[in-house]
Amino acid sequence: MIVAFSVSPLGVGEDVGEYVADAVRVVRDSGLPNRTDAMFTSIEGEWDEVMDVVKRAVAAVEARAGRVSLVLKADIREGVTDGLTSKVETVERYLAEG
Repeated sequence: MIVAFSVSPLGVGEDVGEYVADAVRVVRDSGLPNRTDAMFTSIEGEWDEVMDVVKRAVAAVEARAGRVSLVLKADIREGVTDGLTSKVETVERYLAEG
């Protein structure tokens, strides 16, 4: 499964990068395949391990902010591995073909 999620503190002002970095650090330390872009962090693995990482990432932000916003989207597909890479490669292949 691939989960794309965004976690942000609420009520701490406009600059939230330091808080978001705390969440991304949890994801990167998990050892699961992951990518972070301007809007979301995506992580790939089995349901329980991915959801545990998301929960810990939220907790890392919550430890410094009393209120947290979480947006989560999941692609649950049995038997697919390396979806973070293969899905993008498929789109790039079609783009290259014209």
